[in-house]
Amino acid sequence: MTTKRDYYEILGVQKGVSADDIKKAYRNLALKHHPDRVTPDKKKEAEERFKEISESYAVLSDSQKRSQYDQFGHAGIDSKYSSEDIFKSADFSSIFEDMGVGGDMFEEILGGMFGSSGHRRSRGPAKGRDLEYEIEISFEEAVFGVKKTINIPRQVVCDACSGSGAKPGTKKTECSTCNGRGQVLYSAGFINVSQTCPKCRGEGSTIKSPCSKCDGAGKVRNTQKLEVTIPAGVDTGLRLRIQGEGDAGSRGGGQSGDLYIYINVKEHPVFQRHGYDIICEMPISFTLAILGGEIEVPTMTGNVMMRIPEGTQSGRVFRLAGKGVKNLRGYGAGDQLVTVAVETPTRLSSEQKKLLKEFEKACNGSVNPMYASFMDKVTRLFKK
Repeated sequence: MTTKRDYYEILGVQKGVSADDIKKAYRNLALKHHPDRVTPDKKKEAEERFKEISESYAVLSDSQKRSQYDQFGHAGIDSKYSSEDIFKSADFSSIFEDMGVGGDMFEEILGGMFGSSGHRRSRGPAKGRDLEYEIEISFEEAVFGVKKTINIPRQVVCDACSGSGAKPGTKKTECSTCNGRGQVLYSAGFINVSQTCPKCRGEGSTIKSPCSKCDGAGKVRNTQKLEVTIPAGVDTGLRLRIQGEGDAGSRGGGQSGDLYIYINVKEHPVFQRHGYDIICEMPISFTLAILGGEIEVPTMTGNVMMRIPEGTQSGRVFRLAGKGVKNLRGYGAGDQLVTVAVETPTRLSSEQKKLLKEFEKACNGSVNPMYASFMDKVTRLFKK
């Protein structure tokens, strides 16, 4: 999973600077990275950078969030605030008005953080944040599939207020600034620009008596157990999507986000994997390589007997059909590829060495065609 950068580093300021310095730093960076100020080929990169600096400003410009961040870092923010909550009290309006950029353009860039359009009366239900989780499984579990129980810290709908954010027995009231529209108009010269209401942040309503359990957020942090089915055939880097298991949605009935699980498969002491094929290197004695015979080979489903022909050379690859990994799409399975490595004997006794010398003398080079062919090539090369 991607590690977030330090908010102070993103804005290019030191910890402990004033709120005015933070606002000034954000203003300069917003001018530089605003997507409308770059070429089309760099727009996507600028949008991501714009979101990053805006999130940094939203946290550091809020004294409460800044204190939480200074104490606990990103963990302190992520454990207490959703993406939407981070931006809830940040004042971007004066900055963007001063820059001549309309509030609707700002909302378009930051998407779901602030709503999707400057022309809507107020924002409706918003989908919750997607979550990521990295899980490590064994080689065997990746081959055969497995069920895992994991603990996911996520935001769920507050059961005290049923997600409204208002104290039980009370209701939200229409915003007096925008009269429930979620948008306000301001004049920029001869032009009237529609902008997200700074008081209700586009909600169209405010909460006078917030729920004590969720502090008006409508959601609370909770760790939930989840049973995950990991299918046979997964490999490192694969991402599984579990719909609806991310953070709860916002604003009265928003759809929950999704959970993305990233797979990491442990190395195996005997087997390796290439696609859906399993690779195994098998040492064999030089007498078996010479005379041929059968050898017991391990596979993921148990040992099998494999025939070694006479005169097998080291490095030869044998294929055991269907003994590989099951295809994720259900199209059969891969094979197991067994590479034999002819083992040279060590620590021979005097008698054994004597017998080998007699064997070498009896062969007189006639049983080594590879060596004879190589020396023939060398001889012809140096005759030129």
